[in-house]
Amino acid sequence: MSISTTGVLTRARKSEANGPPKPAQRPSRRRVSLRRWISPVVLVAAWQLASFTGVLPPEKLSAPWTVLTSAFDLARTGELGNAFVVSLGRVGAGFAIGAVAGVLLGIVAGLSRWGEALVDPPVQMLRTLPFLGLIPLFILWFGIGEETKIVLVALGVAFPLYLNVHSGIRTADARLVEAARALGFTRGERLWHVILPGALPQALVGLRQSLGLAWLALIVGETVNADAGLGYLINNAREFLRTDVVVVGLIVYAILGLATDALVRVLERRALRWLAP
Repeated sequence: MSISTTGVLTRARKSEANGPPKPAQRPSRRRVSLRRWISPVVLVAAWQLASFTGVLPPEKLSAPWTVLTSAFDLARTGELGNAFVVSLGRVGAGFAIGAVAGVLLGIVAGLSRWGEALVDPPVQMLRTLPFLGLIPLFILWFGIGEETKIVLVALGVAFPLYLNVHSGIRTADARLVEAARALGFTRGERLWHVILPGALPQALVGLRQSLGLAWLALIVGETVNADAGLGYLINNAREFLRTDVVVVGLIVYAILGLATDALVRVLERRALRWLAP
């Protein structure tokens, strides 16, 4: 017993002399971010090599350098900028309409049993319909102008927001709601100070999903009937077998989707500071 106790005391004194144990070192954020670029760079290099050796013919897919050159040419002539502005305007209008509708319907269905019974069934039926199946009907209703494209974007935005707002309200912490009721909060005060802040994290997740679907809906709308925008640019390039221009349009779509998602992530970090430990 004394030997083991002496050994323990000796190890304890040594550890005190050496100081507290050092935490395990983690790879720096910069190193991790650099690692994420390895696979994209390798893929682009393989793409360029396949195009240079003739394995990938240009009528199937243009080389990365050709795509980059075409992007500069389109930007220099202003064609890419005009298409960008038109598509961004359509997404902005559709997003505003869809966001208001999705949030309001989610609040109504989340706060009221009658609201859920009346709102949820038609919303669940509508959200399963494919965009391509709705286009002929929307053309009959709204024509081939901007309205069809904006409505498609609005639908793509509304459904994820509705689902997440509804679920966030339904899963609000019942103990916090009961505590607010015991403190004398009115129904409106409980909604504003307890229920809606509790549903905010999930609503922001729905916002990120909505923005992704907004760009997908815009692609569908612009490639079917459009006389301007990124989708029109892609369709026009397809007619002339310009795969380089098609890839440029797709890359712009992807960049816009990533940029809007990054903006929502910044908003999410700022809005949810109160959740930080």
